[in-house]
Amino acid sequence: MIVGIGVDLVDIARFERTIERTPRLLERLFTADERRLPPRSLAARYAAKEALIKALGGSDGVHWTEIEVTPEASGRPWFTLTGSTAAVLADRGITTVHLSMSHDAGLATAYVIAESALPSAAFLSATPPDDGART
Repeated sequence: MIVGIGVDLVDIARFERTIERTPRLLERLFTADERRLPPRSLAARYAAKEALIKALGGSDGVHWTEIEVTPEASGRPWFTLTGSTAAVLADRGITTVHLSMSHDAGLATAYVIAESALPSAAFLSATPPDDGART
């Protein structure tokens, strides 16, 4: 069952300028292996990490350097998660995370789908919140 979807879009030139102004961001956002990549690949990985956080519904317990985007032998990107970030997914019953990334025309984008093997009742409230917005 799908329990979260996230998408992010990054302007590569703007991302590169931000990194040039604040080089310490590289250490806060990326693993040592990721930091060796060119700016367009870093921008796509930043988008992937943002999309994962959105699919999770927030960043509580998630640390950027505990999320690494690596390619499979086929070239397909996937997440390697460690530490408290891996624990967050396990605690939420997330068993599969799908990732798609691309960069073209100065933009990097990523889509993430988080799935759980748990029954839907584990994620749904028995009574929806009364926010007054329903008609």
